[in-house]
Amino acid sequence: MRQLMSAKLHRATVTEANLNYVGSITIDEQLMEAVDILPNEKVQVVNNNNGARLETYVIPGKRGSKTICLNGAAARLVQPNDQVIIIAYQWMSHEQALDHVPKVAILNEDNDIVDMMQTEPASTCLP
Repeated sequence: MRQLMSAKLHRATVTEANLNYVGSITIDEQLMEAVDILPNEKVQVVNNNNGARLETYVIPGKRGSKTICLNGAAARLVQPNDQVIIIAYQWMSHEQALDHVPKVAILNEDNDIVDMMQTEPASTCLP
């Protein structure tokens, strides 16, 4: 079995960090559906502002709200207006992996989807 990226919300803007909530990440239900992330699905959150990486599970937020809210202990690693990458992974066989196409949504600063991709362009950090 191989674990591959299945979904990604790229450069989402955090709208809230709620330390007093039980835990998880709340994501606008419309954004979840765009990349096929399910309620309670495990995701990795990568903070572009400070390099923090964490794993949690997803709670659906109000449809159309553009909400990206880190709850509980995760609120100590991510603050409102931080840019994050939210990634879901899926286990699959080698054969399934060969034909796998992830769903990647590129977001603007208002958490609107500006592009949908099925892969990421090959590139390097340095020429």
